Amino acid sequence: MISEEEREELKTELVKLEDEITTLRQVLTAKEKHLVEIKQKLGMNLMNELKQNFSKGWHEVQTTTAYKKTHETLSHAGQKATAAFSNVGTAISKKFGDMRSHSIGYSIRHSISMPAMRNSPTFKSFEERVETTVTSLKTKVGGTSSGGNFEEVLSSTAHASAQSAASAPRLPEKEGELRC
Repeated sequence: MISEEEREELKTELVKLEDEITTLRQVLTAKEKHLVEIKQKLGMNLMNELKQNFSKGWHEVQTTTAYKKTHETLSHAGQKATAAFSNVGTAISKKFGDMRSHSIGYSIRHSISMPAMRNSPTFKSFEERVETTVTSLKTKVGGTSSGGNFEEVLSSTAHASAQSAASAPRLPEKEGELRC
């Protein structure tokens, strides 16, 4: 162990160190106050410092190799996506143009009767999707999923439309024009 004399020396040294630490804390506090005063005189505040630190940090991030590679990859992907969307848009426009050129002087309302249209595969597919959607919505809203085929949906919609049309003011119609 240590002798009594060494023990006293260590205690004395401990007191001196604690005093020095206290003095250093007081000096540091005084210097921090002086720093704040100088910054205030220069018009520097916490918000400006945060902005500067953020700008500096962002600049450091932008100069990293990882950021540069990621930026380059995303830029390239954006260019590819833009080209793909442009190609899709062009294809759709072309398809509509083809459809328009095949139906010159000839509209769908004059070419297909309603019963014939309702029996077409396209309409049947649409009807199935509407029924599935209605059933799904009824289930999600809390209704029952039973009862409610496309016929019933159409008739209930027509009934609701007729009721709202009966209560709404009527507008004059042009000859041959249909209201939806």
